[in-house]
Amino acid sequence: MSDKPSNIAEFSVAEISFSIKKTMEDAFGYVRVRGELGRISRPGSGHIYLDLKDDRAVLSGVVWKGVASRLKIQPEQGLEVIATGKITTFPGQSKYQMVIDALEPAGAGALMALLEERKRKLAAEGLFAEERKQLLPSLPRVIGVVTSPTGAVIRDILHRISDRFPLHVLVWPVRVQGETSGAEVANGIRGFNALPQGGAIPRPDLIIVARGGGSIEDLWGFNDEAVVRAASESNIPLISAVGHETDWTLIDLAADVRAPTPTGAAEIAVPVKADLIAMTGDLSRRLSSGLNRLVATRRTELRAAEAALPAPRDLLALPRQTFDTYASRLEHALTVNTRSHRSSFQNASARLSPAVLTRSTQKARGDLSVLSDRQQRALGVAVAQKRQGFQHASSRLSPLKLQQQIQLGSERLGTLGDRMERAYGTRLSKTRDRLTTLESLLKSLSYKDVLARGYALVRDDKGQPIRSASSVAPGAALAIELADGSIEAIATGDGVAPPAPKGAPRPKKATAGKSATTQGSLF
Repeated sequence: MSDKPSNIAEFSVAEISFSIKKTMEDAFGYVRVRGELGRISRPGSGHIYLDLKDDRAVLSGVVWKGVASRLKIQPEQGLEVIATGKITTFPGQSKYQMVIDALEPAGAGALMALLEERKRKLAAEGLFAEERKQLLPSLPRVIGVVTSPTGAVIRDILHRISDRFPLHVLVWPVRVQGETSGAEVANGIRGFNALPQGGAIPRPDLIIVARGGGSIEDLWGFNDEAVVRAASESNIPLISAVGHETDWTLIDLAADVRAPTPTGAAEIAVPVKADLIAMTGDLSRRLSSGLNRLVATRRTELRAAEAALPAPRDLLALPRQTFDTYASRLEHALTVNTRSHRSSFQNASARLSPAVLTRSTQKARGDLSVLSDRQQRALGVAVAQKRQGFQHASSRLSPLKLQQQIQLGSERLGTLGDRMERAYGTRLSKTRDRLTTLESLLKSLSYKDVLARGYALVRDDKGQPIRSASSVAPGAALAIELADGSIEAIATGDGVAPPAPKGAPRPKKATAGKSATTQGSLF
């Protein structure tokens, strides 16, 4: 390398950097650059850093905070735009960049591509689903309109509502075009939904979002994501009336109903009052006519039913005849029923004779005596077995344990003895009560009480009771039992006792305690 001094001027790093900066700013003072948005960064400072690119190069760009809030569209990656600004350098990093003052889509095609992409995104979230849509009220009391308060749209809506059905209209003023229109429309929808029921400002029953026609750029605020979400989340039914019939925006898909024009929205919102009055009058006349026809028809049917009914006397004739038939049969049926019950009673009384009850009582008394003897013997055997067992066990125990066991056994034996005596007394008492009951029953069924009232029981020579006089032959031997004794008699046909036949038993003398035997006639 040559040591000869050079005549090339020397510059500092800052001088070179700022000289290049001045040169570039003079050469490209204000430019419009078309390109596709690449990387986009939004730090906390509020500035926006982005890349503009095409198929051969990349240009860095920056949007300062004050400009970012006034952009017509917000930068989105992949969007083709036209950026307006100046080219400058950043000496701190030896790089050049574009300071952007305005950003707009590069023609309708770019906007449509962005619109389709946003539409797909929101549709995937279900914001356009049919099941989210609400029915409009048939006759709202208050209508809220989100639109510009100075345009022709609000005048057309108010005029149409006044002509059809005058009611209360609330206007939420917003910008319908420009950078802030989307946020203002979304705030208007949410503001109406935030009004309380019964508050100082009436809550609308229906919301209309309206704007006149325009280009896609003019209507772009109604494609804002915030507007679509506010319309989809609205609890108040919403009508979208943005642009003309051929125009469409994303709010049309999220609204409950889309109107072709703002005037059409007013026609959808309210019916014609005169038509309602005419329809009400027609329905009233039809109702009155229908009621008259119904009453006439029911009257005719009632009269026909009345003519078809039989006379009251004919209705009662058959029941009266049936009553007479059963009344005539009632006396005979009662007589037959009485005879049947008397026969059943006699059969039952024959089976409950004193002899049967006496045998049953004697048998029960014998069984009780046997059981008492068996119980005494069993008790003695059990006591002996227990005593033998205690004695056998005592031979294997020490004196102290033996004494304890003997005492315990004695106590248990005493307890068992007490329980046995109580059980024996209880059973004996129950058996005694049963015998007393049977004795009372025997006395109630005995014929002795009947004899005490002056009646007599007549038996034949075989000891069988005589139930009728026709069954006694003249000369038959009879035994007559009275309350205080019995007598023997011979039956005669004419009141004179015939001579006793050979072999016939002689009348016996009255036994002790009985009256003397008397020979007489029962006929």
